[in-house]
Amino acid sequence: MNYATKAKPDATAQLPGWRATALFMVLLLGLIGLLGRGVYLQGIHNSFLQEKGKARYSRVIEVSAHRGKISDRNGEPLAVSTPVESVWASPSDVEADRRQVKKLAQILGMDAEEVRGRLFDTSRDFVYLKRLLPPDQVEKVVSLNLPGVSLKREYRRYYPAGEEAAQTLGFTGQDDNGQEGMELALQEQLAGKAGSRRVIKDNHGYIVEDAGSLHAAKPGGDIVLSLDNKLQHIAYRELESAVRQHRAKAGAVVVLDARSGEVLALANYPGYNPNNRTNANSKEMRNRAITDLFEPGSTLKPFTVAMAIETGKVQPNTLINTEHGVYTVSGRKIHDAHAESMLTVSQVIQKSSNVGAAKIALSLQSETMWQGLSDSGFGAQTGSKFPGEATGKLRDPKTWRTIEQATMAYGHGISVNLLQLARAYTIFANDGELKPVSLLKLDAPPAGKKIFSDRTARELLAMMETVVMPGGTAPQAQVAGYRVAGKTGTAHKLEDGRYVNHYVASFVGVAPVSNPRLVVAVMIDDPSGAEYYGGEVAAPVFSKVTGAALHALSVPNDAPLDNVIAPPADIVKEEV
Repeated sequence: MNYATKAKPDATAQLPGWRATALFMVLLLGLIGLLGRGVYLQGIHNSFLQEKGKARYSRVIEVSAHRGKISDRNGEPLAVSTPVESVWASPSDVEADRRQVKKLAQILGMDAEEVRGRLFDTSRDFVYLKRLLPPDQVEKVVSLNLPGVSLKREYRRYYPAGEEAAQTLGFTGQDDNGQEGMELALQEQLAGKAGSRRVIKDNHGYIVEDAGSLHAAKPGGDIVLSLDNKLQHIAYRELESAVRQHRAKAGAVVVLDARSGEVLALANYPGYNPNNRTNANSKEMRNRAITDLFEPGSTLKPFTVAMAIETGKVQPNTLINTEHGVYTVSGRKIHDAHAESMLTVSQVIQKSSNVGAAKIALSLQSETMWQGLSDSGFGAQTGSKFPGEATGKLRDPKTWRTIEQATMAYGHGISVNLLQLARAYTIFANDGELKPVSLLKLDAPPAGKKIFSDRTARELLAMMETVVMPGGTAPQAQVAGYRVAGKTGTAHKLEDGRYVNHYVASFVGVAPVSNPRLVVAVMIDDPSGAEYYGGEVAAPVFSKVTGAALHALSVPNDAPLDNVIAPPADIVKEEV
């Protein structure tokens, strides 16, 4: 049987020739595309590859700017920035096991899981672990030698005066930006402009070379305040002693240059340590002399009398019937601590007669009285530009009732801050001229605003000098070797709209009387001891601060060194 042999088909012969050509063209086009892409990336648009390459070994780091220094009027440093190190990481470069993370967390005083979360958060290229480390911690971090973990130079603010000027200077945050006080008020002048630099790192993430500065950091400007560091120390020391002695809630002292209005000292107690604010609270941080309001009490009487003299209603020797210490206005009784039938206007100031002051105030038109108080700076800011400064309260005279005008004569129904009150007394130290207040050192005394005539201001100064003499309310304000003048204040505190048996004791004075150089204001808030009158609590602080300040400034004596007369056992007190 014959079988025919079938020929196998030729596969090659069946493939169309165009397919080979097409495949060749595809491969050729792919090759041309790759070649073109390579030419484009390396010859035309090479920045992409360069940036990718640099990202593996190069990094741009911000360079912190040096914050400007704050110094007192004599060049003593009050706030300086010192270089410190902060620990940061580049998560993509970090190489650390659990044991190393735990050790790093212990050095930094942080939770280990928090540190781990930051170290391996690859969504960010840069993350701080902890900022502003002390040198001993820095050395321990360096000794770990962890890839991807580096140090960055920053600046930490240091305050040499500590708590003595804390509320006035304020403080900065972690970024060295002002948060409170003059640090905040002068942020624009003090803050510099951060720069940047490029660094080279190896394949383990270690920085091995500084490739140079891209933008140099611009340091902030230095600031000279009006404060005198020696006077600040004196004011704080005496204030602290008085607050502790009288078991008071708080207190404040303001010392002004009578000629220029510059603030030479501004102390508050209790204070806080601005170099370690861990345990500080908002009450301690408050600058009470500027942000807190209180009723000034009898320290307002000189302005009531000055307005009456200026308008011709009374003269210093005009007799006022003080009604044996009780005077009824609109069904309300006004009292004096010491019953007198007749007092001269000068004695109304010396003995702090509420009845006499009320009668003098009621002889004035309410608009006239309001204008005089407003012109004296009450109800308005002092111009200190301190953050959070309170303006006080001076109501529209159209809303005054008769009894309110009477009580306002001795400082009830009006609120002030201590700096505002001290500034108002520059009127009596400058022949009737109100000086603007400055917390910055001035090149020359600024022009003031004329409020009262020379004669009226001098007559009030003479009246207030009798206040510190026997028969006045503040013999304890006397200063050996100097003539001083001033006025006491004792006012009930307002709580929930009602007067309570808690007090604010104050004294504001001028020295020396013959050629005024200083205005010193003292406020003691809520003394809880047996003594609470301004003449007993605040006047002694005035005496100590003023005496030490006059000596520190080498102000010549204008009275014998033995001019201080011991106060009588029964000191004259004002009614509150």
